[in-house]
Amino acid sequence: MYDKPLPVIDRSNQAYWEGCRAGKILLPRCEDCGRTWFPPSGNCPGCLSRRVAWTPASGRGRVWSWNVFHRAYFPGFASEVPYLTALIELAEGPLMASTIVGAAPEDLRCDLPVEVTFDQVTDEITLPKFRIAR
Repeated sequence: MYDKPLPVIDRSNQAYWEGCRAGKILLPRCEDCGRTWFPPSGNCPGCLSRRVAWTPASGRGRVWSWNVFHRAYFPGFASEVPYLTALIELAEGPLMASTIVGAAPEDLRCDLPVEVTFDQVTDEITLPKFRIAR
């Protein structure tokens, strides 16, 4: 049983979560102005168009900012303290909040290259996490 908070899948983000389950990050891209954004939403945040296409992302990015959690705010995280979360600037431009795995707090720095890895936590949910790029 997975005892951490899970995302809520709805119409505006379903394609994103289906992509994660298939081992890829899909980003919404406006078919009118070309903007790519995250998190997913039904309208382009630039021009408000509803013409959205889902485009594969490279899965690569750089650490923009990070945080080290020394306290488990949810019981499911207790065995992982301290754990790392970060804002990742994806190669495609948008910022994505995620977990950093396989690294120690002292390993992180701004602009550190990272790559996505996927963690299937339930039959329906696969979470994208990031590790230091090889």
